[in-house]
Amino acid sequence: AVQYLPYYSERERKRHSARPGLSGLAQVNGRNTATWEERFDFDIKYVNEITFFGDVKIIFQTVLKTIQRSDIGERGVDAPVDFDKYRMR
Repeated sequence: AVQYLPYYSERERKRHSARPGLSGLAQVNGRNTATWEERFDFDIKYVNEITFFGDVKIIFQTVLKTIQRSDIGERGVDAPVDFDKYRMR
């Protein structure tokens, strides 16, 4: 989200060099139970290794995760705090 831009490091800003989509590598690898650092690592890995077949794999994994309803964390219980609050610690 735009309000989080001031909180990103230079490395983390790289994730914005790819257009956002409906899903991503971070979403199929932990969804909202992943830590912020894990999410950034997955996003940056995706940006560095974009391929058509990688995107197809993410689409299939997204459908599977949605059907299985896996890796869904509840805000304030087992999901990370909002990013701005995380960085202000």
